[in-house]
Amino acid sequence: MAIIGMGHTKFGKHKDKNVVELFGEAAIEAMDEAGVDKKDIEALFAGFYFPAGDGIMNIAPSLATEIGLENVPSSRFEGACASATVAFRDAYIWVASGMYDMVIVGGAERALIKGTEFSTRTFNMSTDRYESDAGLTFPGVFAMSTILYSRMYDLPLDELRENMAYISMQNHKHGALNPHAQFYGKMGNLTLDKVLESAVVCYPLTLLDCCPFTDGGAAAVICSADIARKYTDEPIYILGTGQASGGALGRQEDFTKPVPRVKSARMAFKQAGLSPNDIQYAEVHDCFTIAQIILMEAIGFYEWGEGYKACKEGDFEIGGKIPTNMSGGLLGKGHPLGATGISQIYGVVEQMKGKAPKGNQIDPLPEIGMTDNLGGDFGTLAHIILGRSRRSK
Repeated sequence: MAIIGMGHTKFGKHKDKNVVELFGEAAIEAMDEAGVDKKDIEALFAGFYFPAGDGIMNIAPSLATEIGLENVPSSRFEGACASATVAFRDAYIWVASGMYDMVIVGGAERALIKGTEFSTRTFNMSTDRYESDAGLTFPGVFAMSTILYSRMYDLPLDELRENMAYISMQNHKHGALNPHAQFYGKMGNLTLDKVLESAVVCYPLTLLDCCPFTDGGAAAVICSADIARKYTDEPIYILGTGQASGGALGRQEDFTKPVPRVKSARMAFKQAGLSPNDIQYAEVHDCFTIAQIILMEAIGFYEWGEGYKACKEGDFEIGGKIPTNMSGGLLGKGHPLGATGISQIYGVVEQMKGKAPKGNQIDPLPEIGMTDNLGGDFGTLAHIILGRSRRSK
């Protein structure tokens, strides 16, 4: 299976477009890039977390109609912030089964336009009910993760926070260079003090440790690998996918070592016949700075307790061990929930085609890339591995 076209809206506040229109903008761009007609698309898959915020629940048929796909099967998938990757994985499975030759998959959300209070409340609906009723928020989850990580590895909290700040600095640097990013042209020169001394959101996390809500959409056209080169000279092949579930935090033994993330990543590696050492580029779910540290260990890029110093040492930068989030990630690009997973895939595809913005493109072009997408408080995890070459059978 292969990606033959992608689309991506600008991330930021969209006052004049609803989620259907944002999806439509990205989907039509993807179809145009693929050079396909609407009659070629056999099904639509969409990731949305909370379309009810725009007054729409049964949204998939509206999405199909918006892009001229009347009467095709259309389905909406919800996996909190991993909704789009869950939808992408299902779309891939349907094409792999032989049921369809070509489908479109995407996601969109408007979170920034709704304001912090409303978006925080809806975000919290993807945690365990008893945890959210007790007042636990996502900043709270990752603040606890920071403290636990510090204690688990006998690491001074100030040292850990400093290393976390380098992740914010790097991801904002690259987000400022990305025209699609919410913070395009902004915050590209953050300093260590600026991050550490920004407003405290939930101790020890500051504002610049946290990703911003945003609005936007992203989409991809997937087809059978056998027909991909009829449409493009540069298909990007889907080599492996993974997904796993975690449930309530209270049922997880140690969320600095999230088992569902480990299992999902291993599933993707097994299907692709690859290991972490084969990955040359990654777009990952840096919803908070500590999250990037934890996930890089869980995927297998670092031993437990060793990932915290990677960014400060340059491992995630261009030319580093594993260049990561050159798009800006969630921290620098923004987090539109239902669109995030496909936006991550867009970032990997962009790198593989050498089309990343100036200052963000790695060289040589990566042959194999990976995405990591988290939904809820380690509740839904999904991973996609992509390659410039078709995997041998």
